[in-house]
Amino acid sequence: IMQKTKLFLRALKDSVPHFGKCMQKQSHCNFADHYYNRIKLKKCHLTKCLQNKPKISELARNIPSRSFSCKDLLPIKPENEKSSENMDAFEKVRTRLETQPQEEYEIINAEIKHGGFVYYQEGCCLVRSKDEEADTDNYEVLFNLEELKLDQPFIDCIRVAPDEKYVAAKVRTEDSEASTCVVVKLSDQPAMEASFPNVSSFEWVKDEEDEDVLFYTFQRNLRCHDVYRATFGDNKRNERFYTEKDPSYFVFLYLTKDSRFLTLNIMNKTTSEVWLIDGLSPWDPPVLIQKRIHGVLYYVEHRDDELYILTNVGEPTEFKLMRTAADAPAIMNWDLFFTMKRNTKVVDLDMFKDHCVLFLKHSNLLYVNVIGLADDSVRSLKLPPWACGFIMDTNSDPKNCPFQLCSPIRPPKYYTYKFAEGKLFEETGHEDPITKTSRVLRIEAKSKDGKLVPMTIFHKTDSEDLQKKPLLVHVYGAYGMDLKMNFRPERRVLVDDGWVLAYCHVRGGGELGLQWHADGRLTKKLNGLADLEACIKTLHGQGFSQPRLTAVTAFSAGGVLVGALCNSSPELLRAATLEAPFLDVLNTMMDTTLPLTLEELEEWGSPSSDEKHKNYIKRYCPYQNIKPQHYPSVHITAYENDERVPLKGIVNYTEKLKEAVAEHARDSGEGYQAPNIVLDIQPGGNHVIEDSHKKITAQIKFLYEELGLDSTSVFEDLKKYLKF
Repeated sequence: IMQKTKLFLRALKDSVPHFGKCMQKQSHCNFADHYYNRIKLKKCHLTKCLQNKPKISELARNIPSRSFSCKDLLPIKPENEKSSENMDAFEKVRTRLETQPQEEYEIINAEIKHGGFVYYQEGCCLVRSKDEEADTDNYEVLFNLEELKLDQPFIDCIRVAPDEKYVAAKVRTEDSEASTCVVVKLSDQPAMEASFPNVSSFEWVKDEEDEDVLFYTFQRNLRCHDVYRATFGDNKRNERFYTEKDPSYFVFLYLTKDSRFLTLNIMNKTTSEVWLIDGLSPWDPPVLIQKRIHGVLYYVEHRDDELYILTNVGEPTEFKLMRTAADAPAIMNWDLFFTMKRNTKVVDLDMFKDHCVLFLKHSNLLYVNVIGLADDSVRSLKLPPWACGFIMDTNSDPKNCPFQLCSPIRPPKYYTYKFAEGKLFEETGHEDPITKTSRVLRIEAKSKDGKLVPMTIFHKTDSEDLQKKPLLVHVYGAYGMDLKMNFRPERRVLVDDGWVLAYCHVRGGGELGLQWHADGRLTKKLNGLADLEACIKTLHGQGFSQPRLTAVTAFSAGGVLVGALCNSSPELLRAATLEAPFLDVLNTMMDTTLPLTLEELEEWGSPSSDEKHKNYIKRYCPYQNIKPQHYPSVHITAYENDERVPLKGIVNYTEKLKEAVAEHARDSGEGYQAPNIVLDIQPGGNHVIEDSHKKITAQIKFLYEELGLDSTSVFEDLKKYLKF
């Protein structure tokens, strides 16, 4: 589960936005938004799709130059608007993104620009090339990953030392969450200087003696509690800098965008604490911003000797932007700077010399708010209705704010906000036909307590009699994370083949802010189940498919709601596909020896010490509530050495479910058609392998067979995207 984005924040595995370039998620259901570093049309097949990249500047710090036009149709609401200025042209063309349909997409791995070079992976090597030659074969090999003797290694994250004496790269494999940080000395003959196992986040700073210092966090048993700092060359040393004693917290590093401070972030699901490490004097003791206060979350950026703090402190307990002087960081000095509308999720934040840009989701639609820091002006831009998610581009150009928009059925498209002109520009060129051949709808379902639950629906524009079309429902509903809606080629193929896709943004997720998460965790977890049931009934009631043509899909923690739905309302669906599902909540949370149980207490409760929590979990836990009855067919993909969702719990669930199905079949007599219960155990120790072609084809084959559909054309279309 990897996360590959850029900037300041992104829904952390728990219910809060993540802030940090290298945030390692820690949860039974650890799966953040995956996204494509760069997608371009090429006569090759879908390659490494998901690099595990937490947040800030994992990619090049400048956006590739592209052809853009001003999107005047997007409303801009200026306040205290500044006069427009002519903008300089974009930097020279380095790549061009094309999104023509029915072609194969190449996924470009992690890369970062530093100085005049671009650092990236080419084959099995870490390489660099001059910026103007980035798309050519003229590159310098810095390190051969095969020296690590790993099976199909790939680079997950790259950091270059300030003066380019060293480059550090985190390397991992698709079948394991273990990673190795390799430090390469840059010279006429580059060579590996050091390697560190089990590194999560890492950043470079330079000390007063112009010596490069690498700070990194060490992860053991999925827990990240230790911070180290290391130097190289003649003055080589490696020392532990900090250890977090509370096992329910984890630590990660974030370098402010201006590189002035390295922040040490200590978090659990509901509380955070941040220390500042001086980027100019990294050997000095760190400065505490605010001691942890239960229920208070905050994340820090820096600009012109001021700290900008995104926090939920005060009423309402949603995120708001505050600021204070860097030399007076305590909470009593925080001044309110900007508040969000109700039902707003802060997706990310980017800081520029004269502007702060907030990436928001409000009432299930995407917005960008551009705040002028000189005059406190605000421009609010409503983004195209087809867009379902942001992909952040790292960027060092103070004049432009680039980002990408995506949806489950449409590849990412570039947009750039030009500060001087105060306008949003979109990339021009070939328009993906999916925008005309498909339709996106946003509707709401009324849950049993009256709460309105948003849904996002996709289907073909020319579909007739939608009630006879197959429906695939997606759900997650945990940790305050948004339902993942990045582009997936197989989802596009399903829509082209007539399917209706529905994404249900139930409580427990983060789509409507922190309260939306709070209303679906601990002793309110059943709200998420009620929301899911209401969504499916609403879809059927409004003419989208019918129970015998309905399937539900989920991964990780989403398996809790789907498993509970199969127990409580199996008549609503025909089939379900689950990947690395969390199905035995009670026994897992009772076992405090598991690596993540203590970190998960804020989400699920503490059944071992709280009888109320124990009895509540028993009410919805999928494993605990299996009974002889008719069930939908279920396909489960599990991973042999998954540390987040242990295989034992999935196997126990599958065996118990098969026993209940068999008992119900015996009681029903001859003629009863029992559902198929399939457990597909994949090798490896990763939690979810999103781009496994074997997994994708197995799941789609299962859905078509269970719903009685002809799969001939769908597999022919998949071959246009994936290499079988």
